[in-house]
Amino acid sequence: MSIAIIDYGAGNLRSVQKALEKLGFSSTVTKDKGAIEASGAIILPGVGAFDPAIKELKGSGLIDLLKSQITKGKPFLGLCLGMQILFEESEEGKEKGLGLIKGKVKKFNFKKEQGLKVPHMGWNNLSIKKGDSPIMRNIRDNSKVYFVHSYYCETKEPGDILTSTDYGGDFVSSVGSKNIFALQFHPEKSGDIGLEILKNFGELSK
Repeated sequence: MSIAIIDYGAGNLRSVQKALEKLGFSSTVTKDKGAIEASGAIILPGVGAFDPAIKELKGSGLIDLLKSQITKGKPFLGLCLGMQILFEESEEGKEKGLGLIKGKVKKFNFKKEQGLKVPHMGWNNLSIKKGDSPIMRNIRDNSKVYFVHSYYCETKEPGDILTSTDYGGDFVSSVGSKNIFALQFHPEKSGDIGLEILKNFGELSK
């Protein structure tokens, strides 16, 4: 079955689709409700700011649809901003998130002497906390992936954390809860490791 890549004006949609094509998975970039309902899995990518993304999803009437599809057990993958949208709220804006993962999105706030730049940009390591997650199959501890973000997610449920990453201290770099998965990094820019994670997710759609 095809994977629905949600088109809500916030994301490098084509690069995600090209990565799936390379792996042999059929996908459709869409905001059509029928296509989303007929899909085997959903990917919510995202590059941009929290409030405009939430408002666009609301305006397209997609929030209730996404929640219902997830509640029915359909595999769901949030990428970067698409991960942050799953949380309850964000310091970046005033809109409420989907609340499907309990916690808050916070801004990196470093002391000058730490010498760390915001956004956190470039390659960094994954410390695997939950190696039995289906999307982390064949992913080794300390694998490197590619990040571009100024905000990070703080979970209320430690059991939701799949990986953490060190940037001025540990932050949550991926989460998983039942059929919901989300990555703070960009798998489509993360070489073979990112492709392996996308492959693992794609296989859940079959």
